[in-house]
Amino acid sequence: MHTSAELKNILLRIDRKGYPAYKDTKGIYQFPGYALSIDHVQGDPFAAPSSLSIRVSGRAAGFPRQLYRLPCQRAALQDGLTRLFGRQAAQFSFQAKGSGQSGLISVSRCGQQVLERTACRLDPETGEILLRLEVGFPANGRTVNAKEMEKILFDFLPRCVKNSLFFANLDAARLQAAADLAEAQEYIRQSLPRLGLCAFVADGSILPRESGVSDRPMKGGVPFQSPKEMRVALELPRRGRVTGMGIPRGVTLIVGGGYHGKSTLLKALELGVYNHIAGDGREYVITDRSAVKIRAEDGRSIRGTDISMFINGLPNGKDTVSFVTEDASGSTSQAANVVEAMEAGASLLLIDEDTSATNFMVRDELMQRVIHRDMEPITPFLDRVRELYSGYGVSTILVAGSSGAYFHAADHIIQMDRYTPRDITALAKREAAAFPLSGPQAEPAARPTFDRRPKALPEFREDGRLKIKAQGCGSVSVNRETVDLRYVEQLVDAEQAAALGYCLAYAGKCLLDGRHTLRQAAEQLEELLERQGLEALCGGRSGMPALARPRRQEILACLNRYRGLRL
Repeated sequence: MHTSAELKNILLRIDRKGYPAYKDTKGIYQFPGYALSIDHVQGDPFAAPSSLSIRVSGRAAGFPRQLYRLPCQRAALQDGLTRLFGRQAAQFSFQAKGSGQSGLISVSRCGQQVLERTACRLDPETGEILLRLEVGFPANGRTVNAKEMEKILFDFLPRCVKNSLFFANLDAARLQAAADLAEAQEYIRQSLPRLGLCAFVADGSILPRESGVSDRPMKGGVPFQSPKEMRVALELPRRGRVTGMGIPRGVTLIVGGGYHGKSTLLKALELGVYNHIAGDGREYVITDRSAVKIRAEDGRSIRGTDISMFINGLPNGKDTVSFVTEDASGSTSQAANVVEAMEAGASLLLIDEDTSATNFMVRDELMQRVIHRDMEPITPFLDRVRELYSGYGVSTILVAGSSGAYFHAADHIIQMDRYTPRDITALAKREAAAFPLSGPQAEPAARPTFDRRPKALPEFREDGRLKIKAQGCGSVSVNRETVDLRYVEQLVDAEQAAALGYCLAYAGKCLLDGRHTLRQAAEQLEELLERQGLEALCGGRSGMPALARPRRQEILACLNRYRGLRL
């Protein structure tokens, strides 16, 4: 390790030289209270910024162990420190002048959800903090501007570190509140199975968002108020009593008029698989961790998925036990999405009829009379929703606004009335009795097979670095192949999409070998992330990329959508 004085001497020596001279600064330097590592130096002031990292020993950082005793608390603390450093860095970013990205100082931008990221890691044994950031090394044209660089390394960064990574300089009460909130959120999530619930929405939650492009809570949004028939009370550790709507396992229908809050409630449940920061309004909207949002996905690639539970006897004779297509229809894509969610271990499906294929969801009586069952290859979801729960333990929460057919199948029916939920199960069941479902019931389906064993992917085994790039949450490209993730709707951060690209590359090199099933590949990737963290995906790479952890469900969704998959 070098001294900070040595780094200053290097800057003096390379001042006004060609930009590549900045590569001489690579290395680790001891500053008062922390070590600065220059891990990767950009080749040009207009290129992607340089990668730096900061290490603060546990003794120097001084964070009490009760702030990170549980994994959920550690994630919350790492998230909070990333946000603190980001706010500090924003004050100094581009204060150092120059061409291109000169003067940029940035760290991962966190949204409303608490995610595990490579941006900040706290060692649970030693308390050491590692924070990764990007810096645009200053240049005049394409020559080194050492004086501006010195401002960044010897003035701006030390102040950022001092004001965000040392416990003594921070608001202890606020940090403790974040740790207590994380513990309470995890307590609710772990209590769901014991209470026979698949989701919980606390009274007073603010579910509507500020706008279609903002995930912040809507000012003046109607606070959630649970119906008394579904109200549950919980005593949270260190947070006291909280009441709210408990959604039991089974089949739950959410109905109501347009613009009354049906989809808003479902969206909150969809993102309830993550913990949320204080002030989000959805802090205590907690959903089964394995829940998967299901929708139609016209045009997606399907590789060997067993969709025979829903689709059989295609007129072209195509195999639906191992279904393959480059351009799925709405119904076949939704059938594949349901089965692949089961393959990923989902115990709860979340569905909105607005984004579903109508012919996959239901067939009304008149259509059944005109087009007989033996002429229709699709068994609608309505005919399988009870079977999914009784036979596989998979619950469903479904938003419906136009068809009452699901009243018969539902265990619980919630009406959203001016953003307020009402339990109308008894009323809806009485009305449904006057409209019995016609036609014979579908025979139970054969259990889906999950024995897809992709062959080796030579494009991932070749020598040379793979180029991985995420385009927001909507897609990730690995070399020249782009994986479409637009309809994997529980991705909330571009860094998760980037992590999925690295998961795909790791699987292609190490797991997709003709012996592992896709399910096993996703499970082993999840175990790897649990044991070694996101860094395990990028072994030996200089300059750790900014990644956020996805769930097993999204990992398998990415593998399934890779068009280069070979069976």
